Amino acid sequence: MTINTLDPQTFALRFYQTMPHRCSYLQDREATTLFLDPQQPLSQDIYNALTQVGFRRSGRHLYRPHCQGCNACQSVRVKAKEFKPNRQQRKILNRNSDLSWEVFPTRFTDEYYQLYQKYLESRHADGDMYPPSEEQFRSFLLLNEPWAQLVEFRDTQGDLLAVAAVDCLPDGLSAIYTFYDPEQDRRSLGVFAVLWQIQQIQAMNQPHLYLGYWIKACRKMNYKQNYQPLEILQQQLWVPFNPT
Repeated sequence: MTINTLDPQTFALRFYQTMPHRCSYLQDREATTLFLDPQQPLSQDIYNALTQVGFRRSGRHLYRPHCQGCNACQSVRVKAKEFKPNRQQRKILNRNSDLSWEVFPTRFTDEYYQLYQKYLESRHADGDMYPPSEEQFRSFLLLNEPWAQLVEFRDTQGDLLAVAAVDCLPDGLSAIYTFYDPEQDRRSLGVFAVLWQIQQIQAMNQPHLYLGYWIKACRKMNYKQNYQPLEILQQQLWVPFNPT
């Protein structure tokens, strides 16, 4: 399958479609995924163009839902320049003001993996990613590209509390995944990681943080509505988000 809507003068990309499989988000539904040919060299230009039409990255794979008769998965992005944290978000930023951060190329370390394993076993033991494994960590989060990064957050004792996988795009950042110490509930580290990314985009004077898919009927996706203003991709156009 070839998609030429991106810009036929620049891109001629081949895509494949999976067989129907159980939907990870909505019970009693089947899902189908469209993904870029794994043999295609993954340049930032191609990645950016596909992000604009709703694709996400997992490891070196770019994909988007392609389900027959269902369009529940919709891409959303934060308009970072216009974002102002609400009262609760300001509290979370203040609560984590003691954390230090550092950006690295994607890499495997035992310290990262132990935190990843602890997080999945505590928070997502009922999900598709359980049980965790080193191979899964590598295939999901590591990519040898300069625009794919891991951001680590440490407390004043030097303990690793969270790691965020973040991709750099020409118009901002794409939030790939965050894992963190599940014992640090009071810090709300998942929220903090999103707020930190928005702050970085604002400092770079760029417009967008891509948050992946929002599904109205999936409670796990509701948190994305808390970062306003949002835009949602509908019929290949980014429009203001209206959850109703």
